[in-house]
Formats: sequence, structure tokens, C-alpha cells
Amino acid sequence: MAKRFYKEVGVEARDGAFVVVLDGRVLKTPGKQHLTFDKEFRAALVAQEWDAQEGDIKPETMPCTRMMNVACEQTPDRRPDLVAEFRKYCGTDLLCYRSHAPRDLCEQQERDWQPILDWAVENHNIALAVTTSIHAVGQAETSLNAAAAYAQTLSHTKLTLLVHFTASLGSSILALALLEGRLNLDESLALSRLDEEFQIERWGEDEEAQERIQNLHTELAAMARLITA
Repeated sequence: MAKRFYKEVGVEARDGAFVVVLDGRVLKTPGKQHLTFDKEFRAALVAQEWDAQEGDIKPETMPCTRMMNVACEQTPDRRPDLVAEFRKYCGTDLLCYRSHAPRDLCEQQERDWQPILDWAVENHNIALAVTTSIHAVGQAETSLNAAAAYAQTLSHTKLTLLVHFTASLGSSILALALLEGRLNLDESLALSRLDEEFQIERWGEDEEAQERIQNLHTELAAMARLITA
């Protein structure tokens, strides 16, 4: 593990973009590209992570840096794959699969999940069917294409965040709502864990699961700051 090799961390504007500088040298990606930012606040968030390192540099404590490395170095060449991945998730979205029992869980899913699906229809023309079957429900091509069209409009950074949030939350629609500000992080996580929390209320808490969720919350909270200042 590398030790901290720099004293000063800063943010500078260069060539129409922003960069993080370590003792005056531009921070680079693992592939040795200059790590550039379209917004100054994103560069500042990464700079804060580097400035917070003491002794050994610990990449696991630098989620914004990791995310921006991917957005800068990998996403430009993988945009079609990432758009397709988001489209595919829409076809099997968590919010579309409802329980048929017990009744109070069914009612909670309808009350808490359906407004987000309705929002996706009203704002993005993504209309997803729901089911109580264990079998996959088919989704309209027009809706899946609308999801893909939306993803294609995003910057490299926001597309990277959208796909990461989707995988972390298990729901493309919750990720979309988080990215668009319809939901905050706590709301998104709570909705993604609705079934799990229902079981906890009945059977008790799992300490390992709680630790996992807390770690996920910490990481996503840092990454969510990359959406906006």
C-alpha cells in the first residue's frame, strides 16, 4: 500500500476543465490519464479525499476518486454497454415484483413503490408493469427504449453514477429517482430494502446485514455528492 507522498492538495482550472493537483502535479487515473472534471465541486470532493489520507493511502476510503477514475478512464469507451446495462435492469426492476402475502407487506409495497413508478412514467415515459408472480414480467419495448434514450443523454459522470446506483440499489427506477433528485439517498435505500426491513421487524435484526448496509450507505452517500453540490 502506497504511503502519502505529497503535502499540498489543491484544485485548479486547466484547459477548460478542473483538475486535482498534489504538490502542483496533476492527479492521474490508474491508467496514467489526467483525471479531469467538468465541475469544480467534483474536483473538490476528490481533493478532500486525498487531503484526508494520513500515512498509508487507503483507496477504500476514497469512493469519489474511484468513481471519477471510472468515469474518466472507462466510461467514454463503454457508453453503449452501460446504456444497455441500464436498459436491461429496467426489464427486471425490483419495484415491479410484488408480494402476494402478507397483506400488510403488499399494501406497503403499493403505497411506497408505486408513486416512484408513476413518477417515472410522468417524467420519463418509462412505464413498467408489475406482477406478483415469481416469473419475469415482460416490459414494453417503448419503455425500455425510453430508459436507454435517457441514459444516452447523460454525461460520463452521471451515466457512471446511474449504473452504479442501479446495481447497488437493485433498481433502475430508484437509481433514476436518486440521480434526478426525486428521492434522497436515505429514501432510495429504504425503498430498496423495504422487503428486508419488513422481515427484520418480524424476526429481528442481523448484525452482519446491518454492517453491510451501513457500509453501503457510507459509500453511496459520498458518491451521491457527485451529483450536485
